[in-house]
Amino acid sequence: MAGLSGNTPLFQRLDKWAGVAACAVCSLARRLGVSSGRSGARKGLLFVKLAEQGSTVLAGGAIRDAVEKFGHENVYFLVFDENRFILDAHDLIPPGNVLVIRTGSLPEILATAVRRLVEIRRMRLEALVDLEFFSRATAAFCFLTGIPKRVGFHAYFSEGPWRGDLFTHRPRYNPHIHTSSTFRGLVAALDAPAAAFPQFAWIPPEAAAYEPPQFAPTAEETGAMEKLIADRCGWFPKSLVLLNANASDLLPLRRWADANYIALARKILKSSPDVFVAFTGGPDEADKTAEIAREVKSDRAFSVAGRTTLRELLALYQLADVLVTNDSGPAHFATLTGIHTVVLFGPETPRLFGVLLPRCKTITAGLACSPCVSATNNRQTSCRDNICMKSIEVETVFSAVAEALAARGKQVQPS
Repeated sequence: MAGLSGNTPLFQRLDKWAGVAACAVCSLARRLGVSSGRSGARKGLLFVKLAEQGSTVLAGGAIRDAVEKFGHENVYFLVFDENRFILDAHDLIPPGNVLVIRTGSLPEILATAVRRLVEIRRMRLEALVDLEFFSRATAAFCFLTGIPKRVGFHAYFSEGPWRGDLFTHRPRYNPHIHTSSTFRGLVAALDAPAAAFPQFAWIPPEAAAYEPPQFAPTAEETGAMEKLIADRCGWFPKSLVLLNANASDLLPLRRWADANYIALARKILKSSPDVFVAFTGGPDEADKTAEIAREVKSDRAFSVAGRTTLRELLALYQLADVLVTNDSGPAHFATLTGIHTVVLFGPETPRLFGVLLPRCKTITAGLACSPCVSATNNRQTSCRDNICMKSIEVETVFSAVAEALAARGKQVQPS
Protein backbone atom coordinates (compact mmCIF):
# COMPACT_ATOMS: atom_id res chain seq x y z
CA MET A 1 0.00 0.00 0.00
CA ALA A 2 1.44 3.33 -1.00
CA GLY A 3 1.10 6.67 0.70
CA LEU A 4 0.81 7.71 4.31
CA SER A 5 -2.32 5.58 4.74
CA GLY A 6 -0.09 2.51 4.66
CA ASN A 7 1.43 3.52 8.02
CA THR A 8 -0.96 1.46 10.15
CA PRO A 9 0.65 2.15 13.59
CA LEU A 10 0.60 5.91 12.98
CA PHE A 11 -3.06 5.88 12.02
CA GLN A 12 -3.97 3.73 15.01
CA ARG A 13 -2.33 6.25 17.33
CA LEU A 14 -4.04 9.19 15.63
CA ASP A 15 -7.37 7.40 15.74
CA LYS A 16 -6.95 6.57 19.42
CA TRP A 17 -6.25 10.11 20.58
CA ALA A 18 -7.57 12.57 18.01
CA GLY A 19 -10.38 10.18 17.03
CA VAL A 20 -11.64 9.78 20.59
CA ALA A 21 -11.69 13.56 21.05
CA ALA A 22 -13.56 14.06 17.77
CA CYS A 23 -16.15 11.40 18.67
CA ALA A 24 -16.62 12.92 22.14
CA VAL A 25 -17.24 16.40 20.75
CA CYS A 26 -19.61 15.16 18.04
CA SER A 27 -21.48 12.93 20.50
CA LEU A 28 -21.98 15.87 22.85
CA ALA A 29 -23.27 17.97 19.95
CA ARG A 30 -25.71 15.23 18.99
CA ARG A 31 -27.03 14.88 22.56
CA LEU A 32 -27.49 18.63 22.78
CA GLY A 33 -29.72 18.40 19.75
CA VAL A 34 -27.34 19.95 17.25
CA SER A 35 -28.51 18.80 13.85
CA SER A 36 -25.83 17.42 11.57
CA GLY A 37 -27.75 18.35 8.43
CA ARG A 38 -30.81 20.03 6.97
CA SER A 39 -34.09 18.21 6.47
CA GLY A 40 -35.76 17.80 3.10
CA ALA A 41 -35.79 15.44 0.16
CA ARG A 42 -32.78 13.12 -0.02
CA LYS A 43 -31.76 10.23 -2.22
CA GLY A 44 -28.88 7.75 -2.39
CA LEU A 45 -26.43 5.89 -0.14
CA LEU A 46 -22.79 6.42 0.73
CA PHE A 47 -20.42 3.63 1.82
CA VAL A 48 -17.39 4.64 3.87
CA LYS A 49 -14.44 2.23 3.76
CA LEU A 50 -11.15 4.07 3.61
CA ALA A 51 -8.53 1.38 4.13
CA GLU A 52 -8.09 -2.42 4.00
CA GLN A 53 -8.28 -3.29 0.33
CA GLY A 54 -9.14 -6.93 1.03
CA SER A 55 -12.19 -5.97 3.08
CA THR A 56 -13.37 -3.80 0.21
CA VAL A 57 -13.51 -6.95 -1.92
CA LEU A 58 -15.51 -8.70 0.81
CA ALA A 59 -17.98 -5.80 0.70
CA GLY A 60 -19.04 -6.77 -2.82
CA GLY A 61 -22.23 -8.48 -1.65
CA ALA A 62 -23.19 -5.45 0.44
CA ILE A 63 -22.62 -3.15 -2.52
CA ARG A 64 -24.87 -5.33 -4.68
CA ASP A 65 -27.59 -5.21 -1.99
CA ALA A 66 -27.33 -1.42 -1.89
CA VAL A 67 -27.54 -1.17 -5.68
CA GLU A 68 -30.74 -3.23 -5.63
CA LYS A 69 -32.17 -1.00 -2.90
CA PHE A 70 -31.10 2.45 -4.12
CA GLY A 71 -30.26 2.00 -7.80
CA HIS A 72 -26.92 1.79 -9.59
CA GLU A 73 -26.57 5.53 -10.07
CA ASN A 74 -27.40 6.34 -6.44
CA VAL A 75 -24.70 4.36 -4.60
CA TYR A 76 -21.46 6.14 -3.69
CA PHE A 77 -18.22 5.03 -2.01
CA LEU A 78 -15.63 7.02 -0.03
CA VAL A 79 -12.15 5.47 -0.06
CA PHE A 80 -8.45 6.27 0.11
CA ASP A 81 -7.12 7.00 -3.38
CA GLU A 82 -4.83 3.94 -3.59
CA ASN A 83 -7.76 1.64 -2.81
CA ARG A 84 -10.20 2.84 -5.47
CA PHE A 85 -8.81 0.44 -8.07
CA ILE A 86 -10.65 -2.39 -6.29
CA LEU A 87 -13.97 -0.59 -6.81
CA ASP A 88 -13.13 0.11 -10.43
CA ALA A 89 -12.26 -3.57 -10.93
CA HIS A 90 -15.54 -4.59 -9.28
CA ASP A 91 -17.49 -2.35 -11.66
CA LEU A 92 -20.50 -2.41 -9.32
CA ILE A 93 -21.00 1.35 -9.11
CA PRO A 94 -20.22 4.14 -11.58
CA PRO A 95 -16.58 5.32 -11.49
CA GLY A 96 -17.80 8.87 -10.96
CA ASN A 97 -19.48 7.76 -7.73
CA VAL A 98 -16.17 6.78 -6.13
CA LEU A 99 -15.00 9.64 -3.91
CA VAL A 100 -11.34 9.56 -2.90
CA ILE A 101 -9.25 11.00 -0.10
CA ARG A 102 -5.65 11.54 -1.14
CA THR A 103 -2.98 10.14 1.18
CA GLY A 104 0.36 11.60 0.15
CA SER A 105 0.79 13.37 3.50
CA LEU A 106 -1.20 14.07 6.64
CA PRO A 107 -2.06 17.67 5.53
CA GLU A 108 -3.23 16.29 2.17
CA ILE A 109 -5.42 13.73 3.91
CA LEU A 110 -7.02 16.41 6.07
CA ALA A 111 -7.47 18.85 3.19
CA THR A 112 -9.08 16.35 0.82
CA ALA A 113 -11.22 14.93 3.65
CA VAL A 114 -12.66 18.40 4.27
CA ARG A 115 -13.32 18.86 0.54
CA ARG A 116 -15.07 15.50 0.34
CA LEU A 117 -17.11 16.37 3.43
CA VAL A 118 -18.35 19.59 1.86
CA GLU A 119 -19.11 17.74 -1.38
CA ILE A 120 -21.05 15.00 0.40
CA ARG A 121 -23.12 17.47 2.39
CA ARG A 122 -24.16 19.13 -0.87
CA MET A 123 -25.18 15.77 -2.37
CA ARG A 124 -28.02 15.42 0.18
CA LEU A 125 -27.85 11.65 0.43
CA GLU A 126 -30.46 9.64 2.29
CA ALA A 127 -28.35 6.96 4.00
CA LEU A 128 -24.78 6.08 4.98
CA VAL A 129 -23.09 2.78 5.86
CA ASP A 130 -19.74 2.87 7.66
CA LEU A 131 -17.91 -0.35 6.73
CA GLU A 132 -15.01 0.41 9.05
CA PHE A 133 -15.17 -1.81 12.11
CA PHE A 134 -14.43 0.65 14.92
CA SER A 135 -12.61 3.61 13.43
CA ARG A 136 -13.31 6.75 15.44
CA ALA A 137 -12.26 9.07 12.63
CA THR A 138 -14.84 7.69 10.21
CA ALA A 139 -17.56 7.78 12.90
CA ALA A 140 -17.01 11.51 13.40
CA PHE A 141 -16.80 12.06 9.64
CA CYS A 142 -20.08 10.18 9.12
CA PHE A 143 -21.87 12.39 11.65
CA LEU A 144 -20.55 15.55 10.01
CA THR A 145 -21.81 14.53 6.56
CA GLY A 146 -25.30 15.56 7.58
CA ILE A 147 -26.75 12.31 6.23
CA PRO A 148 -29.75 11.56 8.49
CA LYS A 149 -29.72 7.75 8.36
CA ARG A 150 -26.36 6.37 9.47
CA VAL A 151 -25.39 2.74 10.13
CA GLY A 152 -22.22 1.77 11.97
CA PHE A 153 -20.95 -0.66 14.60
CA HIS A 154 -21.45 0.35 18.21
CA ALA A 155 -19.63 -0.94 21.30
CA TYR A 156 -22.36 -1.64 23.85
CA PHE A 157 -20.45 -3.59 26.53
CA SER A 158 -16.80 -3.26 25.49
CA GLU A 159 -17.52 -5.25 22.31
CA GLY A 160 -15.09 -3.01 20.51
CA PRO A 161 -13.34 0.35 20.82
CA TRP A 162 -15.53 3.28 21.89
CA ARG A 163 -16.54 5.52 19.01
CA GLY A 164 -19.18 7.74 20.52
CA ASP A 165 -22.91 7.85 19.90
CA LEU A 166 -22.92 9.03 16.31
CA PHE A 167 -24.97 6.50 14.34
CA THR A 168 -28.74 6.36 14.15
CA HIS A 169 -28.72 2.59 13.48
CA ARG A 170 -26.21 0.86 15.75
CA PRO A 171 -25.82 -2.89 15.29
CA ARG A 172 -23.30 -4.68 17.49
CA TYR A 173 -20.33 -6.38 15.87
CA ASN A 174 -20.74 -10.15 15.86
CA PRO A 175 -17.34 -11.89 15.66
CA HIS A 176 -18.97 -15.19 14.68
CA ILE A 177 -20.25 -14.12 11.26
CA HIS A 178 -18.11 -14.03 8.13
CA THR A 179 -17.20 -10.48 7.18
CA SER A 180 -18.99 -10.65 3.83
CA SER A 181 -22.27 -11.42 5.65
CA THR A 182 -21.50 -8.83 8.34
CA PHE A 183 -21.21 -6.11 5.70
CA ARG A 184 -24.49 -7.20 4.12
CA GLY A 185 -26.06 -6.91 7.57
CA LEU A 186 -25.11 -3.24 7.76
CA VAL A 187 -27.12 -2.57 4.60
CA ALA A 188 -30.03 -4.62 5.94
CA ALA A 189 -29.93 -2.60 9.17
CA LEU A 190 -31.20 0.43 7.26
CA ASP A 191 -34.66 -1.17 7.18
CA ALA A 192 -34.78 -1.90 10.92
CA PRO A 193 -36.25 0.53 13.51
CA ALA A 194 -33.43 2.68 14.83
CA ALA A 195 -34.63 2.36 18.43
CA ALA A 196 -34.55 -1.46 18.38
CA PHE A 197 -30.77 -1.88 18.32
CA PRO A 198 -28.81 -3.79 19.52
CA GLN A 199 -31.66 -6.24 18.84
CA PHE A 200 -31.62 -6.92 15.13
CA ALA A 201 -34.08 -9.52 13.86
CA TRP A 202 -32.19 -10.29 10.67
CA ILE A 203 -30.90 -13.73 9.79
CA PRO A 204 -27.47 -13.48 8.15
CA PRO A 205 -27.22 -15.31 4.84
CA GLU A 206 -24.92 -18.27 4.68
CA ALA A 207 -21.41 -17.11 3.88
CA ALA A 208 -21.64 -18.77 0.51
CA ALA A 209 -18.99 -18.34 -2.11
CA TYR A 210 -19.45 -14.88 -3.56
CA GLU A 211 -18.09 -14.75 -7.08
CA PRO A 212 -17.16 -11.12 -7.64
CA PRO A 213 -17.15 -9.63 -11.13
CA GLN A 214 -14.06 -10.78 -13.00
CA PHE A 215 -11.41 -8.19 -13.72
CA ALA A 216 -10.90 -7.51 -17.42
CA PRO A 217 -7.38 -6.19 -18.07
CA THR A 218 -6.68 -4.15 -21.15
CA ALA A 219 -4.72 -5.71 -23.98
CA GLU A 220 -1.83 -3.42 -23.07
CA GLU A 221 -1.84 -4.60 -19.44
CA THR A 222 -1.89 -8.25 -20.44
CA GLY A 223 0.83 -7.69 -23.01
CA ALA A 224 3.01 -5.87 -20.49
CA MET A 225 2.77 -8.78 -18.04
CA GLU A 226 3.45 -11.36 -20.73
CA LYS A 227 6.55 -9.42 -21.73
CA LEU A 228 7.66 -8.95 -18.12
CA ILE A 229 7.62 -12.71 -17.53
CA ALA A 230 8.96 -13.68 -20.97
CA ASP A 231 11.88 -11.28 -20.63
CA ARG A 232 12.89 -13.06 -17.45
CA CYS A 233 12.18 -16.62 -18.57
CA GLY A 234 13.04 -16.41 -22.25
CA TRP A 235 9.43 -17.35 -23.04
CA PHE A 236 6.13 -17.42 -21.19
CA PRO A 237 6.23 -20.61 -19.09
CA LYS A 238 3.74 -23.45 -19.26
CA SER A 239 3.06 -23.01 -15.57
CA LEU A 240 3.65 -20.02 -13.29
CA VAL A 241 3.33 -19.95 -9.50
CA LEU A 242 3.33 -16.59 -7.67
CA LEU A 243 4.61 -16.22 -4.11
CA ASN A 244 3.65 -13.09 -2.19
CA ALA A 245 6.27 -13.14 0.57
CA ASN A 246 5.04 -9.87 2.14
CA ALA A 247 8.60 -8.80 2.83
CA SER A 248 7.76 -5.44 4.43
CA ASP A 249 7.50 -4.88 8.17
CA LEU A 250 3.98 -3.44 8.01
CA LEU A 251 2.24 -6.56 9.38
CA PRO A 252 5.05 -8.65 10.87
CA LEU A 253 2.80 -11.03 12.80
CA ARG A 254 1.10 -12.15 9.58
CA ARG A 255 4.35 -12.98 7.84
CA TRP A 256 5.45 -16.48 6.99
CA ALA A 257 9.23 -16.74 7.30
CA ASP A 258 11.41 -15.92 4.30
CA ALA A 259 13.14 -19.29 4.73
CA ASN A 260 9.79 -21.01 4.30
CA TYR A 261 9.12 -19.24 1.00
CA ILE A 262 12.60 -20.16 -0.20
CA ALA A 263 12.09 -23.82 0.73
CA LEU A 264 8.62 -23.81 -0.84
CA ALA A 265 9.94 -22.33 -4.09
CA ARG A 266 12.61 -25.03 -4.28
CA LYS A 267 10.04 -27.80 -3.77
CA ILE A 268 7.76 -26.32 -6.43
CA LEU A 269 10.60 -26.06 -8.94
CA LYS A 270 11.71 -29.62 -8.17
CA SER A 271 8.19 -30.92 -8.80
CA SER A 272 8.24 -30.05 -12.53
CA PRO A 273 10.70 -28.60 -15.05
CA ASP A 274 7.80 -26.67 -16.62
CA VAL A 275 7.03 -24.61 -13.50
CA PHE A 276 8.50 -21.16 -12.87
CA VAL A 277 8.17 -19.20 -9.63
CA ALA A 278 7.76 -15.41 -9.49
CA PHE A 279 7.85 -13.48 -6.22
CA THR A 280 5.49 -10.51 -6.07
CA GLY A 281 5.28 -7.45 -3.82
CA GLY A 282 5.02 -3.69 -3.70
CA PRO A 283 7.71 -1.11 -4.44
CA ASP A 284 8.75 -0.93 -0.78
CA GLU A 285 9.34 -4.69 -0.81
CA ALA A 286 11.31 -4.86 -4.05
CA ASP A 287 14.85 -5.11 -2.66
CA LYS A 288 14.09 -7.66 0.02
CA THR A 289 11.87 -9.74 -2.26
CA ALA A 290 14.63 -9.82 -4.89
CA GLU A 291 17.00 -11.06 -2.20
CA ILE A 292 14.57 -13.86 -1.26
CA ALA A 293 14.27 -14.88 -4.92
CA ARG A 294 18.06 -15.01 -5.29
CA GLU A 295 18.29 -17.32 -2.28
CA VAL A 296 16.25 -19.92 -4.17
CA LYS A 297 19.30 -20.23 -6.44
CA SER A 298 17.43 -21.16 -9.59
CA ASP A 299 17.10 -19.56 -13.01
CA ARG A 300 13.40 -20.39 -12.80
CA ALA A 301 12.81 -18.25 -9.70
CA PHE A 302 12.79 -14.45 -9.88
CA SER A 303 11.14 -11.34 -8.46
CA VAL A 304 8.70 -8.94 -10.09
CA ALA A 305 8.08 -6.98 -6.87
CA GLY A 306 7.69 -3.27 -7.51
CA ARG A 307 7.51 -3.75 -11.26
CA THR A 308 3.72 -3.76 -11.69
CA THR A 309 0.85 -1.42 -11.05
CA LEU A 310 -2.03 -2.85 -9.05
CA ARG A 311 -4.04 -3.32 -12.25
CA GLU A 312 -1.10 -5.04 -13.90
CA LEU A 313 -0.80 -7.30 -10.86
CA LEU A 314 -4.38 -8.45 -11.46
CA ALA A 315 -3.50 -9.03 -15.11
CA LEU A 316 -0.58 -11.17 -13.93
CA TYR A 317 -2.94 -13.15 -11.71
CA GLN A 318 -5.04 -13.89 -14.80
CA LEU A 319 -1.99 -15.35 -16.52
CA ALA A 320 -0.61 -17.37 -13.59
CA ASP A 321 -1.81 -20.67 -12.11
CA VAL A 322 -1.41 -20.37 -8.33
CA LEU A 323 -0.80 -17.59 -5.80
CA VAL A 324 0.55 -18.33 -2.30
CA THR A 325 0.09 -15.46 0.14
CA ASN A 326 -0.62 -14.72 3.77
CA ASP A 327 -3.90 -13.17 4.88
CA SER A 328 -3.62 -9.81 3.12
CA GLY A 329 -5.03 -7.79 0.24
CA PRO A 330 -3.66 -9.99 -2.59
CA ALA A 331 -5.64 -12.98 -1.29
CA HIS A 332 -8.82 -11.03 -2.00
CA PHE A 333 -7.61 -9.27 -5.15
CA ALA A 334 -7.08 -12.72 -6.62
CA THR A 335 -10.81 -13.48 -6.37
CA LEU A 336 -11.31 -10.95 -9.18
CA THR A 337 -9.34 -13.30 -11.44
CA GLY A 338 -9.32 -17.02 -12.20
CA ILE A 339 -6.10 -17.87 -10.34
CA HIS A 340 -6.04 -20.56 -7.65
CA THR A 341 -4.90 -19.30 -4.25
CA VAL A 342 -3.35 -20.76 -1.12
CA VAL A 343 -3.82 -18.37 1.82
CA LEU A 344 -2.01 -18.67 5.17
CA PHE A 345 -3.82 -17.47 8.31
CA GLY A 346 -2.39 -16.94 11.78
CA PRO A 347 -3.23 -13.83 13.87
CA GLU A 348 -6.67 -13.63 12.20
CA THR A 349 -9.12 -16.33 11.23
CA PRO A 350 -10.45 -17.58 7.87
CA ARG A 351 -13.84 -18.02 9.54
CA LEU A 352 -14.22 -14.25 9.32
CA PHE A 353 -11.90 -13.19 6.49
CA GLY A 354 -11.32 -16.32 4.43
CA VAL A 355 -11.97 -16.45 0.70
CA LEU A 356 -14.87 -18.84 0.18
CA LEU A 357 -14.37 -19.71 -3.48
CA PRO A 358 -13.60 -23.36 -4.33
CA ARG A 359 -10.36 -22.34 -6.04
CA CYS A 360 -9.01 -20.97 -2.75
CA LYS A 361 -7.39 -23.14 -0.08
CA THR A 362 -6.93 -21.65 3.38
CA ILE A 363 -4.34 -23.02 5.79
CA THR A 364 -4.14 -22.28 9.51
CA ALA A 365 -2.37 -24.08 12.34
CA GLY A 366 -5.42 -23.85 14.60
CA LEU A 367 -3.51 -22.96 17.77
CA ALA A 368 -5.42 -22.19 20.97
CA CYS A 369 -4.01 -18.63 21.06
CA SER A 370 -5.09 -17.89 17.49
CA PRO A 371 -6.71 -15.67 16.38
CA CYS A 372 -5.43 -12.94 18.67
CA VAL A 373 -6.21 -9.97 16.40
CA SER A 374 -9.79 -8.87 15.78
CA ALA A 375 -12.03 -5.87 15.32
CA THR A 376 -13.02 -6.02 18.98
CA ASN A 377 -9.46 -5.35 20.15
CA ASN A 378 -8.77 -2.79 17.40
CA ARG A 379 -6.27 -5.18 15.78
CA GLN A 380 -4.00 -4.94 18.82
CA THR A 381 -2.23 -7.91 20.43
CA SER A 382 0.41 -8.55 23.05
CA CYS A 383 1.90 -11.34 20.91
CA ARG A 384 5.48 -10.80 19.79
CA ASP A 385 6.17 -14.31 18.48
CA ASN A 386 3.87 -15.48 15.67
CA ILE A 387 4.05 -19.19 16.38
CA CYS A 388 0.68 -19.46 14.59
CA MET A 389 2.50 -18.72 11.32
CA LYS A 390 5.67 -20.58 12.29
CA SER A 391 3.59 -23.71 12.85
CA ILE A 392 2.46 -23.83 9.22
CA GLU A 393 4.78 -26.35 7.56
CA VAL A 394 6.28 -25.97 4.12
CA GLU A 395 5.15 -29.48 3.16
CA THR A 396 1.52 -28.58 3.96
CA VAL A 397 1.65 -25.52 1.72
CA PHE A 398 3.42 -27.39 -1.06
CA SER A 399 0.73 -30.09 -1.03
CA ALA A 400 -1.92 -27.38 -1.48
CA VAL A 401 0.03 -25.86 -4.39
CA ALA A 402 0.44 -29.27 -6.04
CA GLU A 403 -3.28 -29.91 -5.64
CA ALA A 404 -4.11 -26.57 -7.25
CA LEU A 405 -1.73 -27.19 -10.16
CA ALA A 406 -3.25 -30.64 -10.71
CA ALA A 407 -6.74 -29.07 -10.74
CA ARG A 408 -5.52 -26.85 -13.58
CA GLY A 409 -4.20 -29.82 -15.52
CA LYS A 410 -0.53 -29.22 -14.72
CA GLN A 411 1.61 -32.27 -14.02
CA VAL A 412 3.73 -32.16 -10.87
CA GLN A 413 5.60 -34.78 -8.90
CA PRO A 414 5.13 -35.04 -5.13
CA SER A 415 8.09 -34.02 -2.99
